[in-house]
Amino acid sequence: MTLRAGVVAVQGDVAEHAAAIERAAAAHDRTIDVEEIRTAGAVPDCDVLALPGGESTTISRLLHDEGIAAEIEAHVAAGKPLFATCAGLIVAASDAGDDRVDELGLIDVTVERNAFGRQADSFEAPLDVQGLADDAPFPAVFIRAPAIDDASSAAVDVLATWDGRPVAVRDGPVVGTAFHPELTRDSRIHGLAFFENDDAVLPSAAAE
Repeated sequence: MTLRAGVVAVQGDVAEHAAAIERAAAAHDRTIDVEEIRTAGAVPDCDVLALPGGESTTISRLLHDEGIAAEIEAHVAAGKPLFATCAGLIVAASDAGDDRVDELGLIDVTVERNAFGRQADSFEAPLDVQGLADDAPFPAVFIRAPAIDDASSAAVDVLATWDGRPVAVRDGPVVGTAFHPELTRDSRIHGLAFFENDDAVLPSAAAE
């Protein structure tokens, strides 16, 4: 059967995430429809969900104003995959380190905003990411990137580090990255987040 993916489209690289999800689905022999989500009511119909970057305080406010925040929380509570990148990671964290962000509390980590510098300090780094389909480094793009200060919770698996700090984690059905995988042609992390989690509540490919 065809899966439904949602990309929360209140801010960020929406089209890039949609394209990466489609590439990852094709690589895993899955059929998928991708929908951009700007208002409440669509998330409950999604099998997988992406929360892109942008500006964390704005994203947080819009998610709550539009009624999407509670739907994302219910999506994760049902065991469905969520992939949160950069500012999306900040919003999904349990502690954003900023009182202006109303966190979703879906990843049990503390984050530091702009930990690797401002826009002018953007960079690309080859990351060794646990769980990828092959051992080739992932070309991670860091733009005003946060870092994870505390990932000590037993619920959290650290998938990658840079400069001694966690930059990719998994907490149950949620994967969060401090960088922007959607800005590369490499869709392996989208595949890891959505199609390689044994605990994910997804229709079986054998049922298609």
